[in-house]
Amino acid sequence: MKRLLVVVLVLGALCLPALAQKKGGDDFNDLIKRYYTAWNTLNPDNASFLYARDADLVFFDIAPLKYSGGWQEYRDNFKKNVAPGFSSLILKPNNDVKITRRGNMALTTLTFHLSAKQKDGTAMEFDCRHTIVWEKRGGQWLIIHEHISKPLF
Repeated sequence: MKRLLVVVLVLGALCLPALAQKKGGDDFNDLIKRYYTAWNTLNPDNASFLYARDADLVFFDIAPLKYSGGWQEYRDNFKKNVAPGFSSLILKPNNDVKITRRGNMALTTLTFHLSAKQKDGTAMEFDCRHTIVWEKRGGQWLIIHEHISKPLF
């Protein structure tokens, strides 16, 4: 009986970290899904719950080169200058999400496919890279930096 208890404790100790990592990964997979669903609406307000509000945060998008005025600048530019040019936007994450966690910080990397139709009827199709830096604040994971890029070739 004592030997069985030791075996159960050892197996439990070996399995718990793997289960904890899977749970953490599932949380980020859900956040990624919610992220892409929100941006597909072409309304940045639907994605705002994912972003930290620090005024000095930097975000890199396909265009312009960067936003250095935090979420508010990112949101306002998208709403005024990007969204009005499109009648539809579909961002579809690929199945290559990688999650790296260190305490209250996390990094997610993935690729995605963009399908869009501009208001003039022009279609756009291409693949992109996406890196997101998250920070856990008040029990919630928030984006403090992201980098979206399109390969040149």
